[in-house]
Amino acid sequence: MQNLFKAIGQSTQNFLREEEGAQVVEYALIIAVVSIALVVALKGLTANNGGFTSFITRVTNCLTTATCS
Repeated sequence: MQNLFKAIGQSTQNFLREEEGAQVVEYALIIAVVSIALVVALKGLTANNGGFTSFITRVTNCLTTATCS
C-alpha cells in the first residue's frame, strides 16, 4: 500500500513539472489573437462596400483583369 502512495506521489510530481501543456495553451492564445485580428481586419475591409461578397468580387476582379476599383 505504501508503494502505491509513493507511485501516486511521484506521478503527481512529474505531472506538475511537465511544461508541454503550457506550450499548448500559449499556442492556443496566439491562434485566438490572430483570429480576432483577422476578423477585425476583414470587417474593416468589407464595411465600405456592402459586405464580404462584394469584397471577394473586387479581389477576383483585380486578380483576373487589369481594372481594380
